[in-house]
Amino acid sequence: MLTNEELREIVDIGIALTTEKNKNRLLEMILKTAMEISNCDAGTLYLYTGNNLEFKIMKTLSQGVSKGENGEKIDLPSVPLKEENVCAYAAIHNELINIADVYCNERFDFSGPKKYDAITGYRTKSMIVIPMTDTEGELVGVLQLMNSMDKNGNVIPFTLDAEFVLRSMGSQAAVSVSNMKYVEEIKTQLRSFVSAFATAVDERTPYNGSHTRKVAVYAVILADYINKMYAQGKCEDYFDDNRKDQLHLAAALHDIGKMIVPLSVMNKATRLEKEFEKIEERFRLLKAYYEIDYLKKRISGETFEIKKQYLDHCLEFITEVNNVGFMSDEKITKIEEIAANVYECEDGTKISYLTEIEKDCLSIRRGTLTQAEREIMESHVIMTHKILNKVHFSKNYSKVKLFASTHHESLNGTGYPNHLTGEDLELESRILAIVDVFDALTCTDRPYKKPMSKEKAFGILHDMANKEGKLEDRLVTWLEEALEDIDMEHIDDINFL
Repeated sequence: MLTNEELREIVDIGIALTTEKNKNRLLEMILKTAMEISNCDAGTLYLYTGNNLEFKIMKTLSQGVSKGENGEKIDLPSVPLKEENVCAYAAIHNELINIADVYCNERFDFSGPKKYDAITGYRTKSMIVIPMTDTEGELVGVLQLMNSMDKNGNVIPFTLDAEFVLRSMGSQAAVSVSNMKYVEEIKTQLRSFVSAFATAVDERTPYNGSHTRKVAVYAVILADYINKMYAQGKCEDYFDDNRKDQLHLAAALHDIGKMIVPLSVMNKATRLEKEFEKIEERFRLLKAYYEIDYLKKRISGETFEIKKQYLDHCLEFITEVNNVGFMSDEKITKIEEIAANVYECEDGTKISYLTEIEKDCLSIRRGTLTQAEREIMESHVIMTHKILNKVHFSKNYSKVKLFASTHHESLNGTGYPNHLTGEDLELESRILAIVDVFDALTCTDRPYKKPMSKEKAFGILHDMANKEGKLEDRLVTWLEEALEDIDMEHIDDINFL
């Protein structure tokens, strides 16, 4: 009969099994605890995978053997579900099998243990095999224990009390493993949805080709480096698996709001885009009008030539600034001068050299978007929040939408959409702000800008931190250090999703 203390131990074991969240530690705990309960020398834990029993952990205390406890693969073939194998028989029939001496047993094929004994000098004698089935009767795995010992170290058969405790523990272990497997499946499903959304965003336009994926990669690289700083006592922050998971998913979802941004804005490679063709057509028309004026003697031949040359010069200048990275005051003044020119037709109709829209587009200081277009582009952050607000995130992932929707906020309050300041922004939001800008500066798939070198990009990031107060310089430095030994030409090959 089991004592009250032994019964309490069973309860404690159940609690311990249900609270362990690391799969490798859980499997190791199951085997170690089973061996301690039965006071045995050796044991193997199998998991049921693909109609086979796969070796997960093996221990032999007397020989100092311990394999698989850190998740490393055990180099042994899986056991097929055939009845001549004792562990397979127990699994097939959901039957606990207790054998006093395997060398005296002809019911099962023990050639494997006997061959192992011959090689190692070990003597396998008593054995107990416990199938692990969950609450729905589904097979999860098998526990196989060898050589139970008495207080003096003599090998004895496994007792009936050991059978009772191990059967109970096998059920509890099966439920724990099954629950953990279910949680892993849910996480895998979540990541697959996130990966699908990220792919959809990046594939929607060639000018965003790998941005989402690379931002996620940079975020994880920086989180890992922060953990390195933590280990060295240089940082108080630490990213455990769940925290890093949230950062990673937020990075992968940070631009999901771009799904609703018009492609005419997303793909705007030049200041004018299709408006440039209209200008070319208008300038050809103006040349024709001036030629008619010359032929009808309304203007002189000299004036006609001046007008033609001026139109050619204007079109050449417009072609240049349509693609230029930065518009100086001098160039904007030149655009205003061109826009001030108006041709008056014979019927009194007036034709401006440039429309107001064209003038506004050509006067954009930096980039290709007008203020109105920039507001449309910036609205993607609001939409990211709206979209993710419709998704139910469990408490372990409750901050994903917050991090994803604040990646354009700045420490000095000049970011968007809510103009948050440093005291409002968590570390994850600050990380995403930096890696997002870094990839935008160094990416090779933007038609309106050439990619910057890593060194020049970090120069700009440090200026944004130290001169403008937008970013956290400590994080910029750590990202710079973290990327020192990484081949940037192959950064596209890294994928954590």
